[in-house]
This record gives sequence, C-alpha cells and structure tokens, in this order.
Amino acid sequence: MEQVPITKEGYEALKKELAYLKKVERPKNIKAIEEARGHGDLSENAEFEAAKDRQAFIDARLSDLEYKLSRADIIDSRTLPNDRAVFASSVVLENIDTGEDVKYQLVGPDEANIDKGRISVHSPLGRAIIGKKPGDEIILQAPGGKRYYELIEIL
Repeated sequence: MEQVPITKEGYEALKKELAYLKKVERPKNIKAIEEARGHGDLSENAEFEAAKDRQAFIDARLSDLEYKLSRADIIDSRTLPNDRAVFASSVVLENIDTGEDVKYQLVGPDEANIDKGRISVHSPLGRAIIGKKPGDEIILQAPGGKRYYELIEIL
C-alpha cells in the first residue's frame, strides 16, 4: 500500500472527524432510522429514505477516513530543512505579472484545501514549488497560459 504524506495536524483532523462520525453522527442517524420506521409504511416514508441515504453517506465517509488514516505517513515538519521548499513548508509567492503575494502551505492530498491556503504537493503548483529556494522563479503551465511566480519567503 502506497504511503501518503500528511502533517501531524492533518492526521489529527482526520482522526477527529472519524471519531465524531462514529460517536455522534452514526448513533444519531441510527435513531432517526428507528423513528422513521415507527411511522409505518416504509415504501412511502421520505424520512426513512433520507435517513438511509444519510447512513450510506456516513458509512462511505467512515471507510474513506479509515483508508486515508491507514496509509498516512506522518511527516514532522520540525525535522525538515527550511532553506528550500519541502513538504509542510509554508511559502510566500509573488505573482510576477500582477505583483500580488500569495501564501500556501504544501501538504498531502488528503488535507489540501485551497480556501485555507493548503495545496497538495502533488498538484502542478505544489510540484513546481518543491525544492525551490527564496529568489527562485517558478513557472507554472496553466490552462490559460504560463504563470510566473517568485518564491519570496519560506516561513
């Protein structure tokens, strides 16, 4: 089984979600199914169908989380070099065309969230950043053409 890099924080977040689904959401949904069954004819019971659908979603998410946790390779960012961009690094990039600065943290695919500034090391931009040092130019081939960035700082 292929190991997937993840930060300690990302691993803990997945474990927390798994525990919440097992201890809170699943029991709550099982009660909802039991209550819906008590309303009679199941063939025309929308509450029962909704609760069954929710149960299927919860079970699928539980399986997904257990799989992700089983193949997680927790990387301690404190032991990594900070002279170049590596997994778990936070970097500041300047878009050379616009002059705009953006901050990203390089994380594993299971914890990537662009809205929170966390990009996967497997994404095109993540792959382009890995190994770069402050002052290095990063060229990203995007669907709309090439984008040019400069690595300003590694935090």
